Amino acid sequence: MSRFTKELSVIPRVAWVVATFLYVALVCLLQIAPRATHDQGFARMPLACQLAVTLGFPLFLFILVALIGYVNGDAKRRGMRYVMWTLLAAFIPNAIGIILYFIVRDPLPNRCHSCGQSVLAKFVFCPHCGAATQPTCPQCGHPVDYMWANCAYCGAKLPRQGIPGPQTPA
Repeated sequence: MSRFTKELSVIPRVAWVVATFLYVALVCLLQIAPRATHDQGFARMPLACQLAVTLGFPLFLFILVALIGYVNGDAKRRGMRYVMWTLLAAFIPNAIGIILYFIVRDPLPNRCHSCGQSVLAKFVFCPHCGAATQPTCPQCGHPVDYMWANCAYCGAKLPRQGIPGPQTPA
């Protein structure tokens, strides 16, 4: 499974149903309405413009609803306030709420290498078992990166650390 299909699976099924229903309903409406009103202006438009109007606008709304669904599912997956972000994405005009979500969203949660539970990325220790989820400075206790030679917060020399992973019994 590619990363794109994994990300698409985050979108809730309800969002897919609503987006598909809106797309089909708008395409049908935009096909029937000009004929029912005997609008000659639409009939005189080139075929490419007619297709752009009848298929393009509903496709834009389909993508917008799918993006709002993605914001909902992704915020839920990241442990964020998903109802608030869904409402912001839906009601702030010009997709600014969606763009804002992508700018300020939290990183994906990590798995604790000790107990396997999901742990928010900002946590240094697992709230379930107490194991360290990332290395800390022995002097000041701040989280540090595995590749750092010195602590960025206090300047202390860091011991050489290995890459964490699931502990396998020997």
